[in-house]
Amino acid sequence: QVQLVESGGGLVQAGGSLRLSCAASGRTFSYYAMGWFRQAPGKEREFVASIRENTITAYADSVKGRFTISKDNAKNVLYLQMNSLKPEDTAVYTCTARRTYSSNWVPVLGPYDYWGQGTQVTVSS
Repeated sequence: QVQLVESGGGLVQAGGSLRLSCAASGRTFSYYAMGWFRQAPGKEREFVASIRENTITAYADSVKGRFTISKDNAKNVLYLQMNSLKPEDTAVYTCTARRTYSSNWVPVLGPYDYWGQGTQVTVSS
């Protein structure tokens, strides 16, 4: 059983920064594909960023150049560094993990095996 616990959310002014963390259980964390999704009030969940094979990353167009995804395999922690935050970034951010995947697996679509409960990010104007 893999558990994911997010932290680091909060209230920040537009243009500010936050770093989200996702602590994951398991000794095979280094082999997982990991990602971040977000869901704003009244909207569907959307893909934000992912990392697989330790270095291959993908980002939604809306966050490219502002957000950076990374992970610390030794600590089993996934990060999302968010800079130049905008009010439209306000959402509940959730981390997710996929234990195994094929070469044609698409990070934006998944599927993913495990999901955290989410952490709230609020960006004021």
